[in-house]
Amino acid sequence: MAFADVEEAAAALAGHVRETPVWPFRVSSPGLDTDLLLKCEHMQVTGSFKIRGALNFVHNLDDASAQRGLVAMSAGNHAQGVALAARSRGASATIVVPATAPLAKINATRALGARVVIHGASLEEARAEAFAIADREGRIFVPPFDDDAVIAGQGTVGLELVRQAPDVNEVLVPAGGGGLLAGVALALKHLRPGIRVIGVQSAAMDGIARSLAAGKPVAVGATRTIADGVAVSGPSERTFALIQRYVDEVVTVPDEAIAQAILALVERAKFVVEGAGALGVAAVMSGRYRPKGKALAVISGGNIDINLLGSMVRRGLVEAGRYQHLAVEVSDTPGQLALVSSVIAEVGGNILEVDHNREAPGMPVGVAVLELLLEVNGAEQFSDILEALRERGLRGVPGSPARLATESARRRHESR
Repeated sequence: MAFADVEEAAAALAGHVRETPVWPFRVSSPGLDTDLLLKCEHMQVTGSFKIRGALNFVHNLDDASAQRGLVAMSAGNHAQGVALAARSRGASATIVVPATAPLAKINATRALGARVVIHGASLEEARAEAFAIADREGRIFVPPFDDDAVIAGQGTVGLELVRQAPDVNEVLVPAGGGGLLAGVALALKHLRPGIRVIGVQSAAMDGIARSLAAGKPVAVGATRTIADGVAVSGPSERTFALIQRYVDEVVTVPDEAIAQAILALVERAKFVVEGAGALGVAAVMSGRYRPKGKALAVISGGNIDINLLGSMVRRGLVEAGRYQHLAVEVSDTPGQLALVSSVIAEVGGNILEVDHNREAPGMPVGVAVLELLLEVNGAEQFSDILEALRERGLRGVPGSPARLATESARRRHESR
């Protein structure tokens, strides 16, 4: 495929997709303080860039083919794109999703009029079922990334950001099967040959990174990751060839870094972003990629399950040291909870949860354990709280009552 295909896709999509904004974002993490631009595809129709490729694919079908109906497999974002694209042509759509697909994406796909079939534990198993449905029902299979029309549609993201951020030197692009990365890289390198294009993958599903190392497409086994939108075994021959030609580097980031990035985007930018969408920000925040010039990260999608979002925000706060579990040994007498609360408040901590445990294993009779979940500014403030408790004659340790009981038993033994 060629740059002309991306230009044709842009003309076909005009008026059907949004030109999503580019937004400034300050990345602040240990050892790093830098400005980053965000290409906000989470604000796209259906909440993801995937609508671009699906609409362009359907646009290129003749009427007879479109009326046969469409079938696709997806973890959710491609599903919604295909469902909406089918509706725009008055065609029916069947979407096969793995059992691990987020409920929010499944419900959104059904709301767009598609029939959803839940099958298998991975995208590969869902793909096999989608092919079987295509054979049985005569439907047109819509590839999630392995198609020139799909790649060209995704490449229109690159056309937009060149107009919107002409002085950007580096662009970070989330990658799973490589359709978005390949399309954006092709467009950028044609318009700005000196620009750097960096693919970012989940470390749990790093098929593209492994393929580049091997010099040929390599598939990895299905593994759970919070970046479900890129939980793909690897690139196709088509996307791999384009990535080899146009992409400068591919980096990987662990789930912990992705959770931190989601938390930062919610808290600082007020953006609700899914795991795959946060990959570029995660790479910079974690230090897995250090920008060498003015950088932009493509936020590929925002279709995150609300329950998962709550869990990830909590996980991110724990990883950042802002949620801390504390067990405090107190005498089982009135006023002890008030004393502990006042000490924590003096240091600036906030008690989110408390449990008064009188039967903690290993603790002496007449002693209770306060199990607390604290909100603090970080590890330093938590250390200040532990020191303040010690100064008031209170024994507290990070973690569970079991750890406190072990510490208490050790001290009793040493005092004999």
